[in-house]
Amino acid sequence: MKKIASDIETHLQNQLQPEVPSFKIGELVMESLKDIDEVAYVRFASVYREFKDINTFMNELKLMMISRKKKKK
Repeated sequence: MKKIASDIETHLQNQLQPEVPSFKIGELVMESLKDIDEVAYVRFASVYREFKDINTFMNELKLMMISRKKKKK
């Protein structure tokens, strides 16, 4: 977790922007989690994106599985 936070902080500091919208930070966290821990990613995404129902949750899982298959090729 410390490495993720440090990497995101470094990335944002390198952007040299005086302010960073919170949605940008959330997206960077999700991208980092997706590569490290898929369960943590889904849990974070479900709160961050405010999944309203099981269909939204399942769609996110399907997208993640498609992405995983593409990376294995």
